[in-house]
Amino acid sequence: MTLRYLVIIQLFFVALLSSLTALASTIPDTSTINHLNKKAAAFFTSDPDSTYYYAEKNITLSRKINYQKGLADGLVLEAHVDYFKGKSAEAIENFDKAIVIYKQQKDQSGLSACYILYGKMFTLLANYSTAMDYMNKALSIDKQIGDERILTDCYKNIGIVYFSEGKLSKSLDFYYEALFIAVKNHYKIPSAELYNDIGVILQNMEVYPNALEYFKKSIAIFEGTNNLQALGTINENIGEVLLAQADYNTAIEYLNKANKIAKKQNDKDGLSSVYTDLGLCYANMRQFDKAARYLDTSLRIGIKYKIVYNQAYAMIGFSTMYNLEKEYKKAYPYAVQGEQLAIKLGNLSIRSNAALQLSKTLAGLGNTSEAYRLLNEYIDSKNGLKNNESIQKLTSYNFELSFSVKQRLLAQQAHDRELLYRENTRFERLTNLIFLIIIIAMVIISGIYYMQKRKQLKINRLLKNKNIVVIKQKGHLDEQTIKLNELNTLKDRLIAILAHDLRAPLSTLRGLFDLLQDESISHQELLDMIPSVLKKLEYTSDFLDTLLFWINSQMDNFDKSVKSFSVKKVCALEVESHHEQAAQKGISLIEHVPNKITALADPNSVRIVVRNLITNAIKFSTTNDVIEVSAKQEDQHIIISIRDTGMGMTTERSEKLFKTKVDSKTGTHNESGTGMGLLFCKDLIEKCNGEIWVSSQQGVGSEFSFRIPSGVHKDKNHPVSTDKPEMEAVIKQ
Repeated sequence: MTLRYLVIIQLFFVALLSSLTALASTIPDTSTINHLNKKAAAFFTSDPDSTYYYAEKNITLSRKINYQKGLADGLVLEAHVDYFKGKSAEAIENFDKAIVIYKQQKDQSGLSACYILYGKMFTLLANYSTAMDYMNKALSIDKQIGDERILTDCYKNIGIVYFSEGKLSKSLDFYYEALFIAVKNHYKIPSAELYNDIGVILQNMEVYPNALEYFKKSIAIFEGTNNLQALGTINENIGEVLLAQADYNTAIEYLNKANKIAKKQNDKDGLSSVYTDLGLCYANMRQFDKAARYLDTSLRIGIKYKIVYNQAYAMIGFSTMYNLEKEYKKAYPYAVQGEQLAIKLGNLSIRSNAALQLSKTLAGLGNTSEAYRLLNEYIDSKNGLKNNESIQKLTSYNFELSFSVKQRLLAQQAHDRELLYRENTRFERLTNLIFLIIIIAMVIISGIYYMQKRKQLKINRLLKNKNIVVIKQKGHLDEQTIKLNELNTLKDRLIAILAHDLRAPLSTLRGLFDLLQDESISHQELLDMIPSVLKKLEYTSDFLDTLLFWINSQMDNFDKSVKSFSVKKVCALEVESHHEQAAQKGISLIEHVPNKITALADPNSVRIVVRNLITNAIKFSTTNDVIEVSAKQEDQHIIISIRDTGMGMTTERSEKLFKTKVDSKTGTHNESGTGMGLLFCKDLIEKCNGEIWVSSQQGVGSEFSFRIPSGVHKDKNHPVSTDKPEMEAVIKQ
């Protein structure tokens, strides 16, 4: 029984927990409401009906959890759609409710946004004083907040109020104030809206080419966005400019684009305005029936939704159509009502058009005096639109704007340079890493080589001890022991040569990394140096292969590696390999070896000797010195010489060079050495049945020469090889 009760209680709590979880999931949170409000605002420019739907949903959810900010934001969005569709009474009610909530919550940003939309609604209703009151309240708040994007929007809307009143000069002040901020901060959409607004002023001033230029700037930014309202407005503005220029067919194309967007959004203001424009186009094309239908639809929309501007525009459109038909009696009531509404609006463009059409109507009815008065009123209105103050401001503001744009472009270029510098720095780090890996690899190889050398030396010592035991036992050395000792001596010498020749590329790498570390070279210079460094490493690897080949040949039989080869090819290869090293010190390295000279020796041994002598010549030469590699045939021998105009040496020092190890002196650029190179050269040349010598004078230069058998000399010990491909392959190694 007890177990049953426990199970029942457990099931009860599980069911209760599930119910509470389900209940919690149905309760909205503030983040959800905020997200939906943002979504509703984003829909306004493309689908106002969706904005209204989400706004109503948010109002319901906010009231459910008593979330005041969400409620106020939803009311403002709903009011925006209301006045957009001509429901000004409903909009006013919602705006007032939102203002009370924002004030209670001390939400200054929300209050400012509400004031701006309220002001825009009263501008549409031609109640400019009330509109300006709300705009000024918003401006005061925005200046305290310090958000430049919000401030840009506020300045733009104040400019719209002044434009609607016909105060073009004041309107320009606020438009350009907003545009400077937008350009400075890269606000693309606000910039596009302001280009359109300034274009409208130029349109009213009848500066049509400049107006089209601003409209095209604006539409270029809006193309590809979902801001259908903006695209519709700009297409209508371009259509009106083309209408004024009597390009009616093209104007109709743009106006139909605007009409399509207005229908899709159910934009009553946009529909009414576009219908009047289309009516005027068809009236000027003498298609009066079609023109009358468009104008009648426009007027009915304007009256129904209390859009004063559109009512006046449609009335003037009717009077224009009837004046073109010379139906002056029909035109008269429309012309009079159009002028009355234009006076109420205060818009100079509307007033001038109303005065012109009423003047034409009265003239057609025979009332010439009144027609003349209205004609003068039209001329005064036009002059007001084109007053010098507005033109001067446009010129001044455009100059300042151009300067501002240039400053922004310069800042952008500086930013791009900074990004490029960072990219170059990243590349340099990558390059450094690559070189570090190369050095580590070389160190590892050197370490392995050193360990193998130690191991070999140990083996050599054991062999030597065993040889001593054998000598004591037998009392004499057999032929194999002598050969083994010679091989050990040879290996020791080769190890020294290898250590000597690895020094140059390692020094080059170390120097390169020193330059990278202290930033002495640019990125491009580093890239230029990399091929030469890699070439040196490749040459060192090639040299190591040559040495190993030579070691193997010596271990078997030195005579087998003796071949007839081209002295020119050996010398030219070494000169080419050292050209860059010489050029870096400003030294001219020249090779003057005749093509037909051949020698009979080990080509790899000769190449090593030539290489060492050229390296020494570069080491002890400096800027403007000359190093010349030459060869000549003398009897049955070839004499190869490496002459330089470098430091030279004393007679005492030159006499010691080939007799014993000497202390290596540093070169003209502080290059170091082992002091063993010339001893190895002497040993190699003597193994090739030759001899080596030097003549030098301190401060004048040195000439190192060596003699080896000629390739045309034949005897039983050194037969001439006729295997030319094999000989060339050896030289290339």
